[in-house]
Amino acid sequence: MRIAIVGSNGYIAAFLKKSFFNDGYELVSIDQSGGGDVVLLNLEQPDAFDYKTLDSVDFVVYTAAISGPDKCAEEFDKCWNINVEGTGYFIHEAIKRGCNVLFFSSDAVYGDIPGEIYTEMSGKQPFTAYGKMKDAVEEEFWNAAEFKAIRLSYVMSDKDRFISYCLNCIKNGDRAEIFHPFYRNVVAVSDVVKVVSWFIENFEKYDHKVLNVTGDELVSRVRMADELNRIFDGKLNYTVSKPDEGFFRNRPMITQMKSLYLEEYGILDKESFTDKIQKEMRNVKI
Repeated sequence: MRIAIVGSNGYIAAFLKKSFFNDGYELVSIDQSGGGDVVLLNLEQPDAFDYKTLDSVDFVVYTAAISGPDKCAEEFDKCWNINVEGTGYFIHEAIKRGCNVLFFSSDAVYGDIPGEIYTEMSGKQPFTAYGKMKDAVEEEFWNAAEFKAIRLSYVMSDKDRFISYCLNCIKNGDRAEIFHPFYRNVVAVSDVVKVVSWFIENFEKYDHKVLNVTGDELVSRVRMADELNRIFDGKLNYTVSKPDEGFFRNRPMITQMKSLYLEEYGILDKESFTDKIQKEMRNVKI
Protein backbone atom coordinates (compact mmCIF):
# COMPACT_ATOMS: atom_id res chain seq x y z
CA MET A 1 0.00 0.00 0.00
CA ARG A 2 1.19 3.52 -0.82
CA ILE A 3 0.50 6.15 1.85
CA ALA A 4 0.95 9.92 1.68
CA ILE A 5 1.48 11.95 4.85
CA VAL A 6 0.63 15.63 4.41
CA GLY A 7 2.50 17.61 7.04
CA SER A 8 5.23 14.99 7.09
CA ASN A 9 7.68 17.14 9.08
CA GLY A 10 5.27 17.56 11.99
CA TYR A 11 5.37 16.23 15.54
CA ILE A 12 2.98 13.28 15.17
CA ALA A 13 4.05 12.58 11.59
CA ALA A 14 7.54 11.65 12.78
CA PHE A 15 6.08 8.77 14.81
CA LEU A 16 3.79 7.74 11.95
CA LYS A 17 6.63 7.59 9.43
CA LYS A 18 8.67 5.32 11.67
CA SER A 19 5.70 2.99 12.16
CA PHE A 20 4.83 2.92 8.45
CA PHE A 21 8.43 2.11 7.54
CA ASN A 22 8.44 -0.77 10.01
CA ASP A 23 5.14 -2.04 8.60
CA GLY A 24 6.50 -2.05 5.06
CA TYR A 25 4.25 0.64 3.58
CA GLU A 26 5.50 2.74 0.70
CA LEU A 27 5.52 6.34 1.89
CA VAL A 28 5.11 9.70 0.15
CA SER A 29 6.16 12.63 2.36
CA ILE A 30 4.43 15.96 1.59
CA ASP A 31 5.24 19.19 3.41
CA GLN A 32 5.85 22.90 2.90
CA SER A 33 9.61 22.46 3.31
CA GLY A 34 12.29 19.82 3.55
CA GLY A 35 14.85 18.12 1.39
CA GLY A 36 15.41 14.62 0.16
CA ASP A 37 12.24 12.83 -0.81
CA VAL A 38 9.80 15.47 0.55
CA VAL A 39 7.30 16.65 -2.08
CA LEU A 40 6.74 20.36 -1.55
CA LEU A 41 3.24 21.73 -0.97
CA ASN A 42 2.32 25.38 -0.38
CA LEU A 43 -1.21 25.38 1.04
CA GLU A 44 -1.53 29.09 0.28
CA GLN A 45 -1.23 28.11 -3.38
CA PRO A 46 -2.63 24.57 -3.47
CA ASP A 47 -3.42 24.74 -7.18
CA ALA A 48 0.34 24.83 -7.91
CA PHE A 49 0.89 21.33 -6.49
CA ASP A 50 1.49 18.47 -8.91
CA TYR A 51 -1.44 16.21 -8.01
CA LYS A 52 -0.12 13.45 -10.24
CA THR A 53 1.89 12.63 -7.10
CA LEU A 54 -1.32 11.17 -5.70
CA ASP A 55 -2.22 9.02 -8.71
CA SER A 56 -0.65 5.90 -7.20
CA VAL A 57 -1.48 6.75 -3.56
CA ASP A 58 -4.07 4.62 -1.77
CA PHE A 59 -4.36 6.48 1.53
CA VAL A 60 -3.73 10.07 2.65
CA VAL A 61 -3.04 10.91 6.29
CA TYR A 62 -3.67 14.64 6.53
CA THR A 63 -1.90 16.13 9.55
CA ALA A 64 -0.95 19.56 8.13
CA ALA A 65 -2.26 22.68 9.87
CA ILE A 66 -1.31 25.85 11.63
CA SER A 67 -2.36 24.51 15.02
CA GLY A 68 -1.39 27.26 17.45
CA PRO A 69 -4.71 28.56 18.80
CA ASP A 70 -3.33 32.03 19.47
CA LYS A 71 -1.82 32.33 16.00
CA CYS A 72 -5.07 31.17 14.42
CA ALA A 73 -6.89 33.96 16.24
CA GLU A 74 -4.28 36.65 15.61
CA GLU A 75 -3.72 35.79 11.93
CA PHE A 76 -7.19 34.49 11.17
CA ASP A 77 -7.33 35.18 7.42
CA LYS A 78 -3.93 33.64 6.71
CA CYS A 79 -4.64 30.59 8.85
CA TRP A 80 -8.11 30.15 7.36
CA ASN A 81 -6.56 30.23 3.90
CA ILE A 82 -4.19 27.41 4.88
CA ASN A 83 -6.26 25.36 7.33
CA VAL A 84 -9.55 25.50 5.41
CA GLU A 85 -9.20 26.75 1.82
CA GLY A 86 -5.86 25.14 0.97
CA THR A 87 -6.66 22.00 2.94
CA GLY A 88 -10.04 21.63 1.28
CA TYR A 89 -8.55 22.06 -2.18
CA PHE A 90 -5.96 19.35 -1.53
CA ILE A 91 -8.46 16.88 -0.06
CA HIS A 92 -10.85 17.36 -3.00
CA GLU A 93 -8.01 16.58 -5.40
CA ALA A 94 -7.01 13.51 -3.38
CA ILE A 95 -10.56 12.16 -3.38
CA LYS A 96 -10.83 12.75 -7.15
CA ARG A 97 -7.86 10.41 -7.53
CA GLY A 98 -9.45 7.63 -5.48
CA CYS A 99 -7.57 8.22 -2.21
CA ASN A 100 -9.11 7.57 1.16
CA VAL A 101 -8.35 10.53 3.44
CA LEU A 102 -7.91 10.45 7.22
CA PHE A 103 -8.05 14.03 8.47
CA PHE A 104 -6.57 15.11 11.79
CA SER A 105 -9.24 17.19 13.54
CA SER A 106 -9.42 18.37 17.16
CA ASP A 107 -11.50 18.38 20.32
CA ALA A 108 -11.63 22.15 19.71
CA VAL A 109 -14.65 21.58 17.43
CA TYR A 110 -16.85 20.86 20.44
CA GLY A 111 -16.67 24.21 22.19
CA ASP A 112 -16.82 24.94 25.90
CA ILE A 113 -20.05 23.77 27.54
CA PRO A 114 -19.58 23.59 31.35
CA GLY A 115 -19.74 20.02 32.63
CA GLU A 116 -20.15 18.47 29.19
CA ILE A 117 -18.46 15.16 28.32
CA TYR A 118 -18.20 15.17 24.54
CA THR A 119 -18.71 12.02 22.45
CA GLU A 120 -18.81 11.49 18.70
CA MET A 121 -22.56 12.15 18.93
CA SER A 122 -22.22 15.53 20.66
CA GLY A 123 -23.12 18.72 18.86
CA LYS A 124 -20.35 21.07 17.82
CA GLN A 125 -20.15 24.67 19.05
CA PRO A 126 -16.55 25.79 18.34
CA PHE A 127 -15.75 29.22 19.73
CA THR A 128 -12.04 29.41 18.97
CA ALA A 129 -10.59 30.26 15.58
CA TYR A 130 -8.76 26.93 15.44
CA GLY A 131 -11.90 24.98 16.34
CA LYS A 132 -13.92 26.77 13.67
CA MET A 133 -11.29 25.92 11.07
CA LYS A 134 -11.27 22.21 11.90
CA ASP A 135 -15.08 22.19 11.97
CA ALA A 136 -15.25 23.84 8.54
CA VAL A 137 -13.15 21.07 6.97
CA GLU A 138 -15.20 18.35 8.65
CA GLU A 139 -18.42 19.89 7.36
CA GLU A 140 -17.11 20.35 3.82
CA PHE A 141 -16.45 16.62 3.48
CA TRP A 142 -19.14 15.23 5.77
CA ASN A 143 -20.91 13.42 2.93
CA ALA A 144 -17.76 12.14 1.21
CA ALA A 145 -17.36 8.39 1.69
CA GLU A 146 -13.60 8.72 1.16
CA PHE A 147 -13.19 11.11 4.10
CA LYS A 148 -13.05 10.37 7.83
CA ALA A 149 -11.70 12.45 10.70
CA ILE A 150 -10.08 11.69 14.02
CA ARG A 151 -10.56 14.29 16.74
CA LEU A 152 -7.46 14.50 18.88
CA SER A 153 -7.14 15.72 22.42
CA TYR A 154 -3.72 16.44 23.95
CA VAL A 155 -1.18 14.04 22.39
CA MET A 156 1.50 13.13 24.92
CA SER A 157 5.06 11.92 24.38
CA ASP A 158 8.56 12.94 25.40
CA LYS A 159 8.52 15.17 22.29
CA ASP A 160 5.34 17.11 23.01
CA ARG A 161 5.74 20.75 23.98
CA PHE A 162 4.82 20.49 27.66
CA ILE A 163 6.57 17.19 28.48
CA SER A 164 9.73 18.23 26.64
CA TYR A 165 9.68 21.53 28.56
CA CYS A 166 9.48 19.63 31.86
CA LEU A 167 12.23 17.21 30.83
CA ASN A 168 14.50 20.13 29.89
CA CYS A 169 13.81 21.72 33.28
CA ILE A 170 14.94 18.50 34.95
CA LYS A 171 18.08 18.29 32.83
CA ASN A 172 18.99 21.95 33.40
CA GLY A 173 17.97 22.15 37.05
CA ASP A 174 15.34 24.81 36.29
CA ARG A 175 12.02 25.29 38.05
CA ALA A 176 9.06 24.70 35.74
CA GLU A 177 5.99 26.93 35.71
CA ILE A 178 2.82 24.90 35.33
CA PHE A 179 -0.54 26.39 34.47
CA HIS A 180 -3.51 25.21 36.49
CA PRO A 181 -6.42 24.66 36.02
CA PHE A 182 -5.98 23.23 32.51
CA TYR A 183 -7.46 19.78 31.78
CA ARG A 184 -7.60 17.44 28.78
CA ASN A 185 -8.20 13.72 28.14
CA VAL A 186 -4.57 13.08 27.30
CA VAL A 187 -3.77 10.40 24.73
CA ALA A 188 -0.35 8.85 24.10
CA VAL A 189 1.24 9.37 20.69
CA SER A 190 1.71 5.60 20.40
CA ASP A 191 -2.08 5.24 20.63
CA VAL A 192 -2.56 7.78 17.84
CA VAL A 193 -0.21 5.69 15.69
CA LYS A 194 -2.28 2.58 16.47
CA VAL A 195 -5.48 4.38 15.51
CA VAL A 196 -4.08 5.58 12.19
CA SER A 197 -2.71 2.11 11.40
CA TRP A 198 -6.13 0.62 12.18
CA PHE A 199 -7.84 3.02 9.76
CA ILE A 200 -5.39 2.22 6.98
CA GLU A 201 -6.45 -1.43 7.15
CA ASN A 202 -10.11 -0.94 8.15
CA PHE A 203 -11.26 2.36 6.64
CA GLU A 204 -14.48 1.01 5.12
CA LYS A 205 -15.33 -1.01 8.22
CA TYR A 206 -15.70 2.10 10.38
CA ASP A 207 -19.36 3.11 10.05
CA HIS A 208 -19.04 6.66 11.35
CA LYS A 209 -17.58 9.90 10.04
CA VAL A 210 -15.46 10.84 13.08
CA LEU A 211 -13.64 9.14 15.93
CA ASN A 212 -12.61 10.72 19.22
CA VAL A 213 -9.02 9.69 19.93
CA THR A 214 -8.76 10.26 23.63
CA GLY A 215 -7.48 8.91 26.90
CA ASP A 216 -9.84 7.57 29.54
CA GLU A 217 -8.86 10.08 32.23
CA LEU A 218 -9.27 13.84 32.47
CA VAL A 219 -5.74 14.99 33.28
CA SER A 220 -4.30 18.30 34.42
CA ARG A 221 -0.80 19.53 33.69
CA VAL A 222 -0.08 19.25 37.41
CA ARG A 223 -0.97 15.54 37.23
CA MET A 224 1.37 15.18 34.28
CA ALA A 225 4.18 16.83 36.24
CA ASP A 226 3.55 14.60 39.26
CA GLU A 227 3.65 11.49 37.05
CA LEU A 228 7.00 12.65 35.69
CA ASN A 229 8.23 12.98 39.26
CA ARG A 230 7.15 9.39 39.95
CA ILE A 231 9.20 8.27 36.96
CA PHE A 232 12.25 10.50 37.51
CA ASP A 233 12.60 10.33 41.30
CA GLY A 234 11.11 13.73 42.12
CA LYS A 235 13.64 15.66 40.05
CA LEU A 236 11.12 18.07 38.57
CA ASN A 237 10.76 21.20 40.66
CA TYR A 238 7.75 23.27 39.67
CA THR A 239 5.56 26.19 40.60
CA VAL A 240 1.83 26.18 39.94
CA SER A 241 0.39 29.38 38.51
CA LYS A 242 -3.03 30.40 37.24
CA PRO A 243 -3.09 31.55 33.62
CA ASP A 244 -4.43 35.01 32.91
CA GLU A 245 -7.79 35.37 31.21
CA GLY A 246 -6.16 35.88 27.84
CA PHE A 247 -4.80 32.33 27.89
CA PHE A 248 -8.34 30.91 27.90
CA ARG A 249 -9.61 33.25 25.19
CA ASN A 250 -8.41 30.83 22.53
CA ARG A 251 -8.58 27.52 24.39
CA PRO A 252 -11.07 26.05 26.90
CA MET A 253 -9.95 25.52 30.50
CA ILE A 254 -11.46 22.02 30.47
CA THR A 255 -12.33 19.80 27.51
CA GLN A 256 -13.57 16.39 28.56
CA MET A 257 -13.96 13.93 25.72
CA LYS A 258 -14.61 10.21 25.46
CA SER A 259 -15.15 7.81 22.60
CA LEU A 260 -18.14 5.59 21.99
CA TYR A 261 -16.23 3.52 19.46
CA LEU A 262 -12.55 2.99 20.37
CA GLU A 263 -13.37 -0.12 22.39
CA GLU A 264 -16.37 -1.20 20.33
CA TYR A 265 -14.22 -1.56 17.22
CA GLY A 266 -11.31 -3.03 19.16
CA ILE A 267 -9.05 -0.13 18.19
CA LEU A 268 -7.64 0.65 21.66
CA ASP A 269 -7.87 -0.99 25.06
CA LYS A 270 -8.56 0.85 28.28
CA GLU A 271 -5.38 1.90 30.05
CA SER A 272 -4.62 4.29 32.90
CA PHE A 273 -2.80 7.53 32.28
CA THR A 274 -0.08 6.33 34.67
CA ASP A 275 0.57 3.29 32.48
CA LYS A 276 0.49 5.38 29.30
CA ILE A 277 3.01 7.97 30.43
CA GLN A 278 5.33 5.35 31.91
CA LYS A 279 5.41 3.54 28.56
CA GLU A 280 6.09 6.77 26.67
CA MET A 281 8.95 7.69 29.02
CA ARG A 282 10.58 4.27 29.26
CA ASN A 283 13.44 5.14 26.88
CA VAL A 284 14.01 8.69 28.14
CA LYS A 285 17.35 9.25 29.83
CA ILE A 286 17.84 12.13 32.26
